[in-house]
Amino acid sequence: MSQAPRSGLAAVSSALLAMSRHLEVRDVLKTIVASARELLDAQYAALGVPDDHGGFAQFVVDGVSDHQWKAIGPLPRQHGILAAMLQEAKVERLADVRKDPRFEGWPSAHPDMSDFLGLPIRDGDEVIGALFLANKNCPKPEGSCGFTAEDEELLGILAQHAAIALTNARLYERSRELTIAEERSRLAHELHDAVSQKLFSLRLTAQAATALVDRDPARAKSEMHQVAVLAAEAADELRAAVVELRPAALDEDGLVATLRTQIQVLDRAHTARVTFAGRGVKALPSAQEEALLRVAQEALHNALRHSGGEHVDVTLDRRGGGAVLRITDDGSGFDPKAVRRAGRHLGLVSMRDRASGVGGALTVESAPGKGTVIEMEVPGG
Repeated sequence: MSQAPRSGLAAVSSALLAMSRHLEVRDVLKTIVASARELLDAQYAALGVPDDHGGFAQFVVDGVSDHQWKAIGPLPRQHGILAAMLQEAKVERLADVRKDPRFEGWPSAHPDMSDFLGLPIRDGDEVIGALFLANKNCPKPEGSCGFTAEDEELLGILAQHAAIALTNARLYERSRELTIAEERSRLAHELHDAVSQKLFSLRLTAQAATALVDRDPARAKSEMHQVAVLAAEAADELRAAVVELRPAALDEDGLVATLRTQIQVLDRAHTARVTFAGRGVKALPSAQEEALLRVAQEALHNALRHSGGEHVDVTLDRRGGGAVLRITDDGSGFDPKAVRRAGRHLGLVSMRDRASGVGGALTVESAPGKGTVIEMEVPGG
């Protein structure tokens, strides 16, 4: 047996072992891309996991520096060659991707690519990703593709195992999410019990103080002091619980990915169309990210439960060193002043408190029949 096939087998084995060592989806994706680029000796490799709205839920690259990646801009959409791989589930091996009639160009900062090999990653009949490589490191006669039929076969084997690794990682993350959900449920139950007990004691002590005001003012004053102590203890327990219940997804995936995932779920669960776009937002201080997420959740709840609108659009954009969150619906709207007068706040007080608590500001624009726009801006770190 020649040395080359043994080297190829060793490389494939190394790639498969590397994929099997990771349980986090993001780590698996990075390993697949790096393994594919090394295995086929390509200059660039990328893997996209499609979402349901013409974009990508996740997109990882190898061979592109962080500086280049930031300069390229937003993630690609599902169009051109990428769309062909995802929709037709077929392999694409091209001598020059730029000359293909489906090619639709790329951003100015995008690296120049010529020969191209791409194929879908499938789990049964479902296409769960697209893996592609560009610029094979080898001599290429004019008009020919550096990637060979053998490369295509090798990448196909890698893609099959990548599908298994990616599916296993997703199952692991879902299992972990269930565990987290169970733990949160337990914490919520304990919180309910603890705070209920405190509030019960608070109520009894306040009643005792009221009964003593006329006949024993000194003792009533002592009871009122106890009311203040119990109220402070209840507040402390609530704050501690809020810290414990910080969304784990924020720590794992960041604000943009967490918002995108939650909004995809809401879009499937409601008749209204719910969309999200995140543009150029950098990582923010954890308190600001959590405040933005909580405000988005409250505003979405109001829009989907009360507005009767057909569309709810959420955007998160960079503004200076910070970010601005905007939730817009085309629903029935309301008069903010009338809501305040009626004592019904629709969570507006809570949202404003969250915004101001992290140095930000919240504005609400609405009128009967005109829909609602809620905007929250934070300054960043």
